[in-house]
Amino acid sequence: MSVLDRSLQQGVGPNLVNIDVTRNHSELFRAECVRLMQETDKACKRMQNDDSKRLDQRVRDIQYLKKELDQMLEEIIVEIDILITVQSRVVKALEACGEPLSVTVFCLEERMKRLPSERLHDEVEIELLKEKEVIEGVVSVLQKVIEQITEQIRLNRSAKYRLEQDLKEKFEAQCIDNSCALMTTSSINNLQIASAELSSVEVTPKLWENISDVNIAKAEQQKTNSLSLRALVESLLEQTATDMQKQIQATATAFQLNVQKIKSAKSKMEDHLAKIQSEFSSQQRIAEDLTVAISKSEQALSLAQARVALRRQRPGKEQCHDPAQTQLLTEVQQLTAHINKLREAAAQSQEEQRALVCCQLELQENIEIKANSLYIDEVICAQHREPIIIHNF
Repeated sequence: MSVLDRSLQQGVGPNLVNIDVTRNHSELFRAECVRLMQETDKACKRMQNDDSKRLDQRVRDIQYLKKELDQMLEEIIVEIDILITVQSRVVKALEACGEPLSVTVFCLEERMKRLPSERLHDEVEIELLKEKEVIEGVVSVLQKVIEQITEQIRLNRSAKYRLEQDLKEKFEAQCIDNSCALMTTSSINNLQIASAELSSVEVTPKLWENISDVNIAKAEQQKTNSLSLRALVESLLEQTATDMQKQIQATATAFQLNVQKIKSAKSKMEDHLAKIQSEFSSQQRIAEDLTVAISKSEQALSLAQARVALRRQRPGKEQCHDPAQTQLLTEVQQLTAHINKLREAAAQSQEEQRALVCCQLELQENIEIKANSLYIDEVICAQHREPIIIHNF
């Protein structure tokens, strides 16, 4: 029961003072409520305005980092593609070394088929061994380069993956913040928002920015490494091609000089062979002439001996040692001496012919050896080496 009711029941009039106090208190309370509502409305509008500004700034920050990430991602993708192209060139260069190396080994093996007397450690063999060493060195270097390029591509792709993941998260964050910026009190009525607990790991704005900076810095570092590797590979490809071409040319020059040397030696031996054969023919003619001369001399000797024998049949007192007899006896002696000398000459002629035949056989054998060596160097090796042309890889 109120105070007024009790007063009325007691026959006492209303306490106007209390009534005024109560009314005034109510009016003040209403005024305070209006002020509070106005203040709250202003605070809400101010905070919503601040939220929009902060969200807009956040979106701009995300867009700025996205732009940086996009640019870096585009550059690293381009670098990966270029590096893959370079890797393909190095692989082709490595494959291109296969034929020259097989030709070099083939030439070394073929030259081992030369006759023993020709298996010399000559200039051609020295250059071929150098050529084999150079090509094998190039192959080894290119294999290591391919491994380095493969590893660099892997690192570039790893950097690309991190950039893509960062961009993906930035895109999602941008979409969410854009949605937050567009939200109004009326738009959330139909929006179902699942309650989410705050992550136990909070990322500060500085750390958030550093994450992207680190990803960009790592990608930039890999791009720099990739550029350095490409420059090194370009220089290496040019240098290895030059080294191989230089050595192949040196080997070709050695082959040419050796072929000329063999041809010269073979030509000299052929000239000597022709002279030996000519001399052998002349020696045969001399032997025949000596035989004829011996025959004639023997006939003359027989004639002189017959005269001497016939004159010995003169009557006893007619057998004087007259000048004719002296002449005949002297003639027999001289003819006998001439015949002996002719026979010695004929025997010596046979010896000379045998010596010439030995020389001829030796020359013919050496000419065949030189011809075999010449065929190996000038025909077999040259045919296989002819297609070898090393351009810049």
